[in-house]
Amino acid sequence: MKSTGKILAAVLAGAAIGAVVGILLAPDKGSETRKKISEEGKRLADDVKDKFRKGKEKLNGLKEDFERTVKEKVDEFA
Repeated sequence: MKSTGKILAAVLAGAAIGAVVGILLAPDKGSETRKKISEEGKRLADDVKDKFRKGKEKLNGLKEDFERTVKEKVDEFA
């Protein structure tokens, strides 16, 4: 994994841990705390899915650019 990916993973993990700790230390009833943790988990999962989708789209674009460049170079030499 490149350093950018490692940084992104660390930021996401830190945000998740911070959110959970903040919720656990809040003076709410247990049912409210569980509800908040569940909602935060769903939000975090949606964010991660969105980041992966965007990354996949970017990789597909890079792949298409690479294939086009290779084809152009092959055509130049043919």
